[in-house]
Amino acid sequence: MKIILICQQSLQNHSIPAYSFWEKYFKRGIEEAGHEWFEVEGVDWAEGLVYLEEKALNQWKEYAWNLTISQIKKLHQAESIDILISYLFPTQVEPSAISEIQSLGIPCVNFFCDNVREFTSIPKSFYCFDLHWVPEYKALNMYKQAGLNFVNAPMPVWIPPNQKTYNHPENYGVSFIGSRDAQREALLAKALSLGAVIDIRGPGWSSSKEINSSLLTKKQNLWNSAIEQKKILSEKGLLFLLWKITYKLRPTVPDNLFEDFIRETVFGTKYVEVTQQSMITLGVNRYPSYRYPFFKPDTYSRLRDIEAPMMGACYLTEWTEGLEQLYDLHEEIEVYRTAEEMVDKIRRLQSQPEKRKRMRYQCQKRALTEHTIAKSITKIQTALGLTK
Repeated sequence: MKIILICQQSLQNHSIPAYSFWEKYFKRGIEEAGHEWFEVEGVDWAEGLVYLEEKALNQWKEYAWNLTISQIKKLHQAESIDILISYLFPTQVEPSAISEIQSLGIPCVNFFCDNVREFTSIPKSFYCFDLHWVPEYKALNMYKQAGLNFVNAPMPVWIPPNQKTYNHPENYGVSFIGSRDAQREALLAKALSLGAVIDIRGPGWSSSKEINSSLLTKKQNLWNSAIEQKKILSEKGLLFLLWKITYKLRPTVPDNLFEDFIRETVFGTKYVEVTQQSMITLGVNRYPSYRYPFFKPDTYSRLRDIEAPMMGACYLTEWTEGLEQLYDLHEEIEVYRTAEEMVDKIRRLQSQPEKRKRMRYQCQKRALTEHTIAKSITKIQTALGLTK
């Protein structure tokens, strides 16, 4: 197939959470699947995530989508494009532009991977797509209720051939790679207090100031605070307000608790090395949200649930609904539900070198066989009737 690809490509670095790796994963995965991708030249898609002011966002959308339609028309005439695959957030979508592309006979598919975290219902700007690529099992009901077409396919991950190995030396201990947030902080603090030794790599672990400023509102006077609480109560309901209070009242975790466990943040080849060569690579699927009480967080399957097994890691992650669809639990990957269970599974795996080696082989085989971008594109082709 010939695919127009929009996946947060950028023309410069933006101060937004990690996004650049998606471009590599999508492009290389499409090539590995034997398809051809095209992209719109001169459009900085990630820039569309930067603007908070409506006027600036609309100006970006007008420029980006006008250029996109113009180039797709020319490309389609020369190359006969089969499909458009995008990874767009709701504010980046211009439904009239998608409609114009569809009028050329090009079906449009949008991938989105934070449905569970970001939405309680599917945003109206997503309704224009022909099909949705939904990786989170927990999000499927939202698409069903909206009456939208979707395929449940894994997060798009691609790794180069030289990383498709599993017989790794174990040069690191138990490793968690990821930024600090209120839920990860509480979970790992509990695990450490139970005696686990976990190497922690990622932003924010040396100071809680960053997560406090992002999660909680700034100090306000009583009048402004009362106005804000009334607005939240009206828009999001009493439970949202109550669960927000549970975050404010959560036990303080001192920064020095993590001091002995923080390791250098890793990127690129070092990230791969630590993931592959850790005795156990740890995943955390809970996330901070005022839609749930702090003491009972929600979970959903994350990118690492595909990425770590593909790299041949010995992978222990937090159980969430739908993981059974991806792996044979306890054989290909191990799971935990609480900090206590995490520590218990760590100790068991540490004493079972043969099981660790077996898990590395089995989970990688499963991921590289069933969870590839090639398999996902085949699902999309079938759903849209594009198979020849």
